[in-house]
Parts: sequence; C-alpha cells; structure tokens
Amino acid sequence: MRRAAGKFILAAALTLPVSAWAETRTYEGSEAAALRCANTLALTAVALSAAELIGEAEKQVMLGVTVRILDRHVSGTWPQKRAAMEVMRDRRSVPDTLEDYRKNAVRCLAQFPIN
Repeated sequence: MRRAAGKFILAAALTLPVSAWAETRTYEGSEAAALRCANTLALTAVALSAAELIGEAEKQVMLGVTVRILDRHVSGTWPQKRAAMEVMRDRRSVPDTLEDYRKNAVRCLAQFPIN
C-alpha cells in the first residue's frame, strides 16, 4: 500500500505543470545533497532501463528509493521538489550523473536512509 502511494505521489508531482508551482525554493546543504542523490538514482534507473541493463521491476525499485529520499530528506511541497529535481537534472550531463552513481550511490543510501 505504501509503495503504491509513493508511486502515485511521484506520478502526481511529476505531472504538475510549471504554472502549478506556487513559489520557487532554493535548497542548500543536506537537502541539496539529498536532491542530488535522488536525481542520480532516478536518472540512472531510467538510463539503465533504456539500455535494457535492468528490468522494469529494478527500475521501479530505484525510482521508489528516489521518492523515499525526497519524502524523508527534502522539505517543501512536491511541486517544489519536482522543480528542484528538474534544475538538478538540467545542470548535470548524463555522463556526469552516471559517474556520480558509480562513485556515490552507496554513500547516498547510507547518508539518506529510506527505512
């Protein structure tokens, strides 16, 4: 039940139009690091799935971890978190993000636990 709710929240947050953002928000410190980890996991999940290196189930697990990191370690509304994720995505190249995953995924999960 919680997994389905998390997927629904992420899907709803990701489909909101830009005009739905009531205010912008700047994240710093630990929250910015959590956003970077979440972005790294999400982009890597999509890239690995597109390359057929992981299946749909593994991709969904990684995206679920992303939702949990955002939910537990980043304050603000879902539209604010979505906007911040888009900024993070647009600031980093895909190769840089994949390198972040290779170097930092274990540390991200230790720093931003989801349980």
